[in-house]
Amino acid sequence: MKADIEKNEGLLRKINITVPQNDVNTAFEQVYSYINNNVSIKGFRKGKVPMSKIKSLYADKAQQDVAESLVSKGYQFAVEEHDLKPLGQPHIHLNNKAEENKEFVFSAEIEVRPEIVLKKVEGLKVEKEKFTINDTEVDQVLENLQKQNAEESPILIERPAEMGDVAEIDFFGTVAGQPLEKGSAKNFKLELGSNSFIEGFEEGIVGMAIGGEVNLKLNFPEEYHEKAIAGQPVEFKVNLHKLYKKEVPELNDEFAQKMGEQFKTVDDLKDAIKKDIEQRENNRIEEDLKARVIEALVAENPVDVPEKIKNNQKAQIIEDSKQKMKGQGMSDGDFEEYKKKWDHEFEDTAAFMVKSTFLIDEIAKQQNISVTEKEVQERITMHSMQMGLPLENLMKFYEEGGRMGNLRFQLTQEKVVNFLKENSVILELPKEELTENKKGQPA
Repeated sequence: MKADIEKNEGLLRKINITVPQNDVNTAFEQVYSYINNNVSIKGFRKGKVPMSKIKSLYADKAQQDVAESLVSKGYQFAVEEHDLKPLGQPHIHLNNKAEENKEFVFSAEIEVRPEIVLKKVEGLKVEKEKFTINDTEVDQVLENLQKQNAEESPILIERPAEMGDVAEIDFFGTVAGQPLEKGSAKNFKLELGSNSFIEGFEEGIVGMAIGGEVNLKLNFPEEYHEKAIAGQPVEFKVNLHKLYKKEVPELNDEFAQKMGEQFKTVDDLKDAIKKDIEQRENNRIEEDLKARVIEALVAENPVDVPEKIKNNQKAQIIEDSKQKMKGQGMSDGDFEEYKKKWDHEFEDTAAFMVKSTFLIDEIAKQQNISVTEKEVQERITMHSMQMGLPLENLMKFYEEGGRMGNLRFQLTQEKVVNFLKENSVILELPKEELTENKKGQPA
């Protein structure tokens, strides 16, 4: 048996395999012998049918079975002979039929695993955001808490509606004379100035008197999320029933105590807010650092990208984006436009993810980084507690659809990234001085 390799573009390889006549004849003998011993032909005992009879009845089947057998054995021979690392299934082309007393020639087109050469793993130069917190952030959280706990009290004096008031209204919207879907409500409370409605709606209520009615002729924004009515004129009939004033509670120890039993004073509440901000921001910074480390790794260690794997990754990214956008109200048609616009981003992101996966896998091998069964179980248990789901249900979830393998890779990636961080040159910079992290997919 002989196998020659043709190198095509990138990681594509064409293997030309020739099976000699003797091997072909042996394969036919084995197939015909099996048929003879396993078929029932009237007038003959099993295994005692003349070979001429077997061949006349089962020539086509034998030819197919021999071809399948020789392709399987020949392909495996070629892979081992040339120490190939194929990705996915080969595309087989038969040069001729499998026939007795003739050699059998076929080709197999495959994509091979790229050779990973780690050029630079240690000493990667990576930027990290320098954590800072100021009183303004804490004050903003406190102000939001006060607004969230504000109490509404009716405005009893007769005066027109003002920005900042809460207006209780009925409204009915129409587009081209037809009722606007989800465009009407009764006894709806709207804070004027909250920008909850399209431009002009809240402004149109300002100056109205309780019991008054107004027709607002407006236009939906050109960039409105529902494309069918974006930029279209709309008319709202609005009736004002009541006005309320929001009374924001005073920031004092009593207010702090209402936020939780653990708070005795405003300072206690401020300290808790500060710790929460620190934890959230540090988590964000660490995630950003992780992305920057992987980006630096890919930049310093070129990898050829297998087309099939990249295309599969790209398809998965697109599908994930589609589900995300549909959840935000985007139609299928609008998503198709979005997909075309950002196709190059999807392509680049998929290639980046494939490269990083190969590199992380290679580093894990060279550095003997592995994940134990105990670590996998601990992570699933942690997720179970965080999500409030029974452990056995979550275990079943991970055991389906290759998710357990994905989790193992995620844990391996975390260990590899920690190794890289420990051996990188990390420069802390204020957020505004950071170089843009280009890694990631379209949002």
